[in-house]
This record gives sequence, structure tokens and C-alpha cells, in this order.
Amino acid sequence: MPYLSVILPIYNEAQGIPELFVQLENAIAAYDYEIIAVNDGSKDNSFEILKSISEKNKKVKSINFRRNYGQTAAINAGIQAASGEVLILIDSDLENDPNDIPKLLAKLDEGYDVVSGWRQARWKNEFLTRKIPSLLANNLISKVSGVYLHDYGCTLKAYRHDVIKDIHLYGQMHRFIPVYCKWQGGKVTEVPVNYQPRKYGKSNYGISRTFRVVLDLLLIKFLDKYMQRPIHFFGLAGFYSFAISFLLVLLAFYFKFAGMKTLIQTPLPTIAATFFTIGVLMILMGIIAEMQMRTYYESQNKFPYSIKEKINL
Repeated sequence: MPYLSVILPIYNEAQGIPELFVQLENAIAAYDYEIIAVNDGSKDNSFEILKSISEKNKKVKSINFRRNYGQTAAINAGIQAASGEVLILIDSDLENDPNDIPKLLAKLDEGYDVVSGWRQARWKNEFLTRKIPSLLANNLISKVSGVYLHDYGCTLKAYRHDVIKDIHLYGQMHRFIPVYCKWQGGKVTEVPVNYQPRKYGKSNYGISRTFRVVLDLLLIKFLDKYMQRPIHFFGLAGFYSFAISFLLVLLAFYFKFAGMKTLIQTPLPTIAATFFTIGVLMILMGIIAEMQMRTYYESQNKFPYSIKEKINL
């Protein structure tokens, strides 16, 4: 089993792949390593180049998707295929510097389970259009998740295998892997890393990503607080609906007995009935979610806890 597994998601990076592998192999030559390159349905000849590199270096293992599934899926496939004690995630567009990997590993040796890269010099010439939105987004994620990092968008990160091996990623959740690891009891920190502007091709990210990040953030917050007790979320929403319904009924009767409006002249009874129905549905959804949560754990023989170590067992 190698010490280091480097996971490399690739999408339309044929021009930069040869240069990337030269830098990467030089940076990690001192370690027992494997490189897992995941071609995410590239439309150029990225996979042909990967095949050539894999034939020359048997430590390079390549996975080729049938079509483009997105960066999260590529990272997840790499994690599932990795066998190293430490996993390194790095972008394939040469914006991350492979020479920063030893720095991350040194920080990991200080007792941390996750070390995240922080691109301090990024967006220095685009303060208003990119820097400020990035600061706001990272601060929002930190406040909501409770994991305080300056640069969630930096792919360059180091993980101990035991805190990431049971994590399965969906949607666009790769940027929140440190949050998942923190839930498993992992110690998370960050170190400044170099940032190199893209040399080849164009970025695959747009402003629409911001909205997806917000939605993903809402999801992880829900999973953090209510994954094991969904009835508390849906039940609370149901009781709020019942309370609103009750207040609307009282208001309707106040109008009636005060001689202001009859129950027929005001829409309050109809609105109250709607909120009462919503309350019932939310309670029922909570019960169904509880049943699904138990099925999730029991059908896969999973437990709602994670053991770090055992003694005399």
C-alpha cells in the first residue's frame, strides 16, 4: 500500500497534462506514491495522453468516464480507487502548484487529519469583481458549517485516508469535504499555497456556480443538524404551521365578534386551513424521513458514530 495517493480530476486539459505530470512526479518523487487520474468525459484527447503516461509510469492509474459527470463525481471515483495512507486532491489546470504538496504533508504530520490549501494571492487584480464575492462566500460557508477556512474553492488538500474513506460525494459537494471530515471528528487546518494563473484553455466555472454553492450549503447544514433526527426539523416546521393556523383562526373570530367581517368575508379561515394542512404534511414527512434514516443505517449495517481507535477489543 503506497503512502501517498494523488487524485487528479481532468476535463479538457490535454495541453497542460504533460507539463503537469512532470511537475507532479518531481514534487512527490521522494514518497511511495500512486497517481489516480480521472478523465471526466473530456472532449479533447486528454485520455489518450493519460494512457501514454500510464504506460510509461505504472504508478499512474487512469479512470475514464463514459461522459462528463462533473468534478465531484471524478473526485469521488478517485477517492474510492485510492489505497494510500494520505490522499492529495489537486486540480489539473496547473493553477495549483504540485511543489506545495510536501508543505501540506508536513502540516499533516503535526497531528491534523485535513490540511486545506489557501490561495492568498488569488484575485489580487480583481478585488471588486472576484475577491470580495469570494471572501463573502467563504465567510458564509465558515459561519454555517462551523469549519473556518479562507478558501473552500481550493482543490489542493491533504486528507488522512481513515477520515475520508467512508465519505460518498454527490452533486457538487466536493468543496465541502473538510466539513464532512470534521463531522467524523477530524482535525482541520489550512496552509498558504501558491496560485498560478491558468496557462491553457479556459475555466470551466461561471457565476452560476455561486447559486449552486448556496444550495449545497443549505443541504450540508440540514445534514449536519438533522441527518439523524429529521423529525425534529419537519416536526418543528409543522408546529410552526399549526401555530400560524391557530392565530389566523383567532384573528378571524375576532373580526367576526367585533362586527368587522364575517367568516365568509375574510380569507383568514381558508389560509388557516391551508397552514393546518401544511402542518399535518410536515409531521408526516418527518415520520417518513425517520423511517428512511433508519433504513439507510440498518440496510447497510452502518452506525451513526465513528470510532477512532479501540483498546483490548
